[in-house]
Amino acid sequence: MITRKRLATGACALLAALSAVLLPTSAAADEPVAKESPKVELVLDVSGSMRAKDIDGKSRMTAAKQAFNEVLDAVPEEVRLGIRTLGADYPGQDRKRGCKDTRQLYPVGPLDRTEAKTAVATLAPTGWTPIGPALLGAADDLGEDGATKRIVLITDGEDTCAPLDPCQVAREIAAKGIHLVIDTLGLVPDAKTRQQLTCIAEATGGTYTSVHRTEELSRRVRQLVDRAADPVVTPVATRGAVRCDEAPQLKPGLYTDREAFGEHRWYRVDLLPGQELRASVSVSADRAVNNDYGVLLRAVTLHGREIVRGSEAGDGRTDVISTGLRYPKPEADDEPGDAKPAAETVCLQVSNSFSAPPSVKTTPGMPVELTVDVVDGPSTASDVASFGLGRGWWLLGVLVLAGFLAGLLWGWLSRWRVAVWRTN
Repeated sequence: MITRKRLATGACALLAALSAVLLPTSAAADEPVAKESPKVELVLDVSGSMRAKDIDGKSRMTAAKQAFNEVLDAVPEEVRLGIRTLGADYPGQDRKRGCKDTRQLYPVGPLDRTEAKTAVATLAPTGWTPIGPALLGAADDLGEDGATKRIVLITDGEDTCAPLDPCQVAREIAAKGIHLVIDTLGLVPDAKTRQQLTCIAEATGGTYTSVHRTEELSRRVRQLVDRAADPVVTPVATRGAVRCDEAPQLKPGLYTDREAFGEHRWYRVDLLPGQELRASVSVSADRAVNNDYGVLLRAVTLHGREIVRGSEAGDGRTDVISTGLRYPKPEADDEPGDAKPAAETVCLQVSNSFSAPPSVKTTPGMPVELTVDVVDGPSTASDVASFGLGRGWWLLGVLVLAGFLAGLLWGWLSRWRVAVWRTN
C-alpha cells in the first residue's frame, strides 16, 4: 500500500513538473513574433569641399543641414535612425589621421528630433573624405540582425583615402549577405564622383541620384527613409521587344531592363473592363550624355492606335528622368449569361532620345526601371479628371458665383453714384 502511494505521489509530481515546463512554452509559442524595426543611417560628408556655395546660392553644408532638418521632421515612428559623419573633426594634412576621421554623430535607435537637429547644427566643413571607412563604420552601426537596413550616403566628392576603394567596400558588405542597401546622393558631382557613387550603389542594389538643389536633396532622402519603412517590391529583370506582338507579358510589379540610345522597347499588359492601368518608367544616365534628352512612355492598342502617353525632357541637371501614364478602361456592357468580359492587351512603348559624345560607350544600354500597376477603375466622376479639371470644378463654380455677385454689387454701386451725381 505504501509503495503504491509513493508511486502515485511521484507520478503526480512528475506531471506537475512537466506541466510547469511545457505550458509556458506553449503559451509563448502562441504569442505573435514582434516585427523588427527598420534601421537607417544617414552618412554625411563634412569635408572641406562642402564650403562651396553652388546650391541655391548657399554652401553645400547649409543645404545639407536644411535638408536634414526637414527629413528629421518626417521620419516615420517605426524607423530607427542614426547619423554618421566623415571628415568632420580633423582639419590637418596628416593623411593617416584624416582617413580615420569618421564617427557616429547620433546612434541608431528611436529618434529624438530635437537632439538630432542640435547635433547636425554643430557641424562645419573640416577635413578629408574617407568614404570607405565611413561605410564600414555605418555597417557596424546597423548590425547584422534581420531588420531592414539602409545606408544613405550624401557627399560632394570622391573618396580621398585610396587604396581603400569604397566601391570594393560596398561589394564586401553585399557579400556578407546581411541585406544592407546603400543609396548614394552626389551634390553637384563631377564625372569621377558620379562613377564612384554609382558603383557603390549598384554593388548593394541601391540607387544613385545627382542633386543640384536643396529641395531635391530633402525630397530624395525622405523617399529613401520611407522606402526603408515600407520595402519596395524586388525588381524583376525583363527584356523588351522591338515589336508589340513579340513583347513580354507583364503582371503588376517592378521591372528592370536596359535600353540603348534612341531605342524603342515594347511590353504588354492585359487590362479588364473597369480596371485602370498605371505605369511609370525611369531611365538612368549612368554615363556622360549630351544635355538635351527625353523619355517617352506610350500606351497603344494592338492595332497601333495610341491611347495615352507620358513624356518628360531633361537638360543635364539630373541623372534620372521619369514619366508615367494612367489609362482607365470603361466598364463593359452587361453580357448575356455568365460570359466573362474579355481583357484588352495594351502595348507599352518605352523610348528615349539620349545621345552621347563619340568617346562614350553605348553598350550596355542605360538602366530602365518600369513600374506596372493595375487597380480598380474610378467609380464616380469625382474620382477622375473632368475636362482636365477634376475636383477643380468646385473651385471654378465658386469663382463664377463670386464674380457674378461682385458684378451685381459693382453695378448697384455705380447706379447709386450716378443717381447721387444727378441729384446734386
